[in-house]
Amino acid sequence: MPLLEPNPQALRPGTKRTPAPDRVPELHARGTPRRLREELTELLGPDKVLSKVSDLVRYASDASPYRFVPQVVVVAEDLDDVSAVLSYAHGKGREVVFRAAGTSLNGQAQGEDVLVDVRRHWAGIELLDGGARARIRPGTTVLRANAALAPHGRVLGPDPASAVACTIGGVVANNASGMTAGTTRNSYRTVASLTFVLPSGTVVDTADPEADAELSRAEPKLCAELLALKAEIEADAELTARIRAKHTIKNTNGYRLDAFLDGDTPVRILRGLMVGSEGTLGFISEVVFETLPLDREVSTALLFFPSLTAAAAAVPLFNDAGALAVELMDGNTLRASVSVPGVPADWAGLPKGAAALLVEFRAPDTAALEAYERTARRVLDGLDVVVPVPSAENAFTRDPKRISGYWKARKAFVTAVGGSRPSGTTLITEDFAVPPDRLAEACGALLDLQARHGFDAAVAGHAAHGNLHFLLAFDAADPSDVERYAAFMDEFCKLTVERFDGSLKAEHATGRNIAPFLELEWGTKATDLMWRVKEAVDPDGVLAPRIVLDRDPHAHLRGLKTIPTVERIADPCIECGFCEPTCPSRDLTTTPRQRIALRREMMRQPDGSPVEARLLESYGYDAVDTCAGDSTCALACPVGIDTGALMKGFRHERHSPREERLAALAAKDFRAVEASARLAVAAADRIGDRVLESLTGLARKAVRPDLVPEWLPEVPGAAARRLPRTHRPAAVAVYYPACVNRIFGGPEGMRDPSLPEAVVTVSARAGRPVWIPDDVTGTCCATIWHSKGYERGNEVMANRIVEAAWGWTAGGRLPLVVDASSCTLGIAHEVVPYLTEDNRELHAELTVVDSLVWAADELLPRLDVRRRVSSAVVHPTCSMRHLGDEDRLTALAEACADEVVVPTDASCCAFAGDRGMLHPELTASATAREAAEVTARPFDAHLSANRMCEIGMEHATGRTYASVLLALEHATRP
Repeated sequence: MPLLEPNPQALRPGTKRTPAPDRVPELHARGTPRRLREELTELLGPDKVLSKVSDLVRYASDASPYRFVPQVVVVAEDLDDVSAVLSYAHGKGREVVFRAAGTSLNGQAQGEDVLVDVRRHWAGIELLDGGARARIRPGTTVLRANAALAPHGRVLGPDPASAVACTIGGVVANNASGMTAGTTRNSYRTVASLTFVLPSGTVVDTADPEADAELSRAEPKLCAELLALKAEIEADAELTARIRAKHTIKNTNGYRLDAFLDGDTPVRILRGLMVGSEGTLGFISEVVFETLPLDREVSTALLFFPSLTAAAAAVPLFNDAGALAVELMDGNTLRASVSVPGVPADWAGLPKGAAALLVEFRAPDTAALEAYERTARRVLDGLDVVVPVPSAENAFTRDPKRISGYWKARKAFVTAVGGSRPSGTTLITEDFAVPPDRLAEACGALLDLQARHGFDAAVAGHAAHGNLHFLLAFDAADPSDVERYAAFMDEFCKLTVERFDGSLKAEHATGRNIAPFLELEWGTKATDLMWRVKEAVDPDGVLAPRIVLDRDPHAHLRGLKTIPTVERIADPCIECGFCEPTCPSRDLTTTPRQRIALRREMMRQPDGSPVEARLLESYGYDAVDTCAGDSTCALACPVGIDTGALMKGFRHERHSPREERLAALAAKDFRAVEASARLAVAAADRIGDRVLESLTGLARKAVRPDLVPEWLPEVPGAAARRLPRTHRPAAVAVYYPACVNRIFGGPEGMRDPSLPEAVVTVSARAGRPVWIPDDVTGTCCATIWHSKGYERGNEVMANRIVEAAWGWTAGGRLPLVVDASSCTLGIAHEVVPYLTEDNRELHAELTVVDSLVWAADELLPRLDVRRRVSSAVVHPTCSMRHLGDEDRLTALAEACADEVVVPTDASCCAFAGDRGMLHPELTASATAREAAEVTARPFDAHLSANRMCEIGMEHATGRTYASVLLALEHATRP
């Protein structure tokens, strides 16, 4: 074991715990049973089999209220792996569940045996016919697919609120729809063709002209049964009419029996059945969508009403006016969304009974939009809207920022309301539909039902389509609370079916919590047909048992997950998964959701249990060490949960008192540390990469890797010992060269001018001269200590830089320009919690400006661009995302290049100061997709605005990255 290896027990939960009824039992402490692990490893290879108990626990949760721990997790890379797993399952009598994003709300992404991850290696999109169609792999998020389609003026029909995280495979398998899809733009209506793998291992491409002939040869019994079922359904006029009627409103409960009416061959029938089958009939490996026009002219209003029923009564009027979306939000939803950045704070004071409609019109051109707006205003004039808070405007707007804010609040419904639930409670998301003209009546009935059962649910939904969602919170560890939920569900399902002839699942699919009520909605005859479909396609019951069909009347109460209280910063998490696509370690170790899920399992365990011990052994590397600490998870999370901050806190807890003292000493003597670091880099330039790689490799084996960086050939030489000379009297801003730019020089072959020289020169050229203080050496933004969890060192440097900056800027009269985005973020925001009260007052007087903002807003308008390169690709850093200045990077690049590309897969590089040198595998994983996009074609320039991120991207791509300010200086040089 390396020296100074941290003690895993340092992260042991210290609070008093009561073992939870759903805790992982001790017999699973060693993870996957040995024989199962060995057989799958021999079949697939060790890298594709995840078997530690921590692996099983982190895959046990999805966005639903259920939790089932798999026996093993397989990371499938291709169809061969999928077929091999299915063949193995048939031979061994095992069960298989496929999981992609894990954003399903009814437990569809959970299994109790073999769970197959089909997200990691299954992303990709190919545009066909100029974007009129798109071939998409199942691990691709809806957001990523639409980003590729947008330049072509196209968009997918399904638009679920979880588009940032949910993947195409899950969208199609659940027939998810969203705000605008209704019954005409959903997957069932817009999928042109599918490629899928049947439980037998047979691969079917429904676009292949020979598909039916091949299927008939491979699966003659299946083909015969499908045609027999079709004939039986079509011969029953009453049943046929019932099936058609059930799908006039949104309905994802059970299998799509209308596939037998719409399809005339076994392959076409299967194409329809696969949509909404929830992984119970096969694995969808590829989807070809018919895309839709992206109408770019938009007008939107948020209209407030005195009650939920009053708002619902107005819905048909906007439907008739041509609105594409009419979304309903009750008072609980609106108040909870105050936690979402950008939502007016006065919504917290909305009356309990208040409600709102989010109404949107979209059109291909301005004239058409104006016509919609005239009609909408006439409707609005006849409504009794209210102004319950000052921010309520009750007017249509075309302002993109305001529209985005409205939709952000609406899409955060589940997460924002869930985040505000009482600690320790489980969240249930229900989803039903009624005929749109009975929506107001249904709202009233729902409110009465909630009151009778003691629930105060939040209600929202796609009102235009009669589709409502509501959230219930209860304690799954309390049997009486579970009984209350069960009684509510019994009455709710009967109400929806018997009074409204509605759909018990409109768009979230049957899952585990509505499976017992399937027959209530569909009747015995149709339900029996669904069982026969399952038996025909999957006679051995290999795929996803109990997810759509379950004869247990209490199946919806099995596997409900407890939510033990964890650290305050993470406790609101509902495990929705919105954070996962942005996480740099998502394909290497764990995601923010999984880090929290693992912590919760520790809290479920008895103190000192074998399961807790095994979880702690893995948590150090899998969760703490490989977290980049970039906190982009907080930006993706609708309630701002910063798992990066939690991991930094855990790093602090692992430090010994001696380590904390040494870190504080380094902060106090940072002038000497800085000088030593620059000398070391200069010496390294002479020693050579191979020797340094060998030396650091040996040191990393002797001392833990998290303390000794690995030498990378891309590490540049030393910066000049002296900074450029500047003059204070004429300066309009103070320029603070970050310590990284005082230690490291520019890229090889681009060291003249240095970045500080370029900033000084180009600022003077624009008539906006800057001044570099003589005593910047020995100061730092404190991010070095902050990112590693060294609190005392952080306090020392945070207070030092603020005191110095206040003096340099004459008490805040001059702006402080910082030339590394991460350092700008550090000084502007991250130092604040570590300041003394006096220094917080000084900090409040400072104006900290990122060099990108300085260059784009202050310099560029005053400069003449004299030369441009043909093409440039940019790397927006995570700090730019936090600062909100990514657009300045693009603007500066556009001044320097004729063509500027922002990679669609651009994300945090995870270099994170020196973390990419401590754990190079983290940066390699985080940058893989962006690097593939960058290296797919040549560029004349590769630009960013943070030296360590530039090193990380150079290591990932083999291309030289440099600051965009260097490019600006060159482009405007006389």
